Amino acid sequence: MNRNEWISAFALSAALAVAGSGMARAEDGAAFFKDKTVTYIVATAPGGVYDTNGRLVAQYMQKYLPGSTFVVQNMPGAGHLIGTNYIYASEPDGLTFGTFNTGLIYGQLSGDANIRFDLTKMSWIGKVASDPRVIIVTKDSGIESFEQLRKLEQPIKFATAGKGSASMIEATLFVKALKLPIQVVSGYNGNEDQLAMMRGEVQGVIGSRSEFQQFVDEGKGRFLAQVGGKDTDVPQLSSMIEGDTARQIVALIESQSGISRLTAGPTGIPEERLQTLRDAYSKAVSDPEFIEKARTLGLPVDPLVGIDVGARVGKALDQQPDTIEALKEALSEN
Repeated sequence: MNRNEWISAFALSAALAVAGSGMARAEDGAAFFKDKTVTYIVATAPGGVYDTNGRLVAQYMQKYLPGSTFVVQNMPGAGHLIGTNYIYASEPDGLTFGTFNTGLIYGQLSGDANIRFDLTKMSWIGKVASDPRVIIVTKDSGIESFEQLRKLEQPIKFATAGKGSASMIEATLFVKALKLPIQVVSGYNGNEDQLAMMRGEVQGVIGSRSEFQQFVDEGKGRFLAQVGGKDTDVPQLSSMIEGDTARQIVALIESQSGISRLTAGPTGIPEERLQTLRDAYSKAVSDPEFIEKARTLGLPVDPLVGIDVGARVGKALDQQPDTIEALKEALSEN
């Protein structure tokens, strides 16, 4: 083979290699999802904000992954641990991912032995919302301010979801770090806490503002304090507390208000597939129909995609040793 023939053969070989690489990337990208079934895990029971949000995300991601079929699978239990452990242990092929509670950040910080995942290593796809935490009481409770709540001589009951959930952990943190006269009653999932308040079984709850905005707007409850967010109609809890431990706990909770309604998969999803999922997610949460449906359902939309979400989760997990010890102490009886 002469020099020119060698150069031509080399060029052809290189071209075929590039073409093959391009075909592989296409297979790992949008083309991979054609005719595939994608399982979107919702780590809570049907009904409630997490389930509604997850189903909306799945519906519109399917729209932007032509030929795919999304199936929503509810996997409740152990404060979202069962569903999240399942997501993390799934095959990292891009066909299984889902949504779960940010309360798992507390679990990882405190070293929960039941956790089988590392949030810093998950394949982050996006988050839909920023949603501040609020302290809510029923109108029938007669409590009109945070100061009045703090001065109660007899404790009142606050509903929370199961062990490990954000609502139970945050309620426990507030009780212990802020010395609030609250009896935590767990086991209220989805919108069961609102029904319990209307029945008079409990007098309050600590939760996401969007989840209880309608409840308050309808005159059934009252916001006493808020953690995070830009709203100015409810006093920020940070302005009404004293002491380093209390401030550390409130700051920890506030760090999560900007990463609400997460979507993530197991570590190791191939780069091209993960980017395709992020692209579909970005298009889904910016779709005008998605935004309008979310508005109608009372779901906040403040999206963020990909590694930026992972960075915020990493920041929430980067706490000082004394904050982590305060968290562990507050949860020691949880």
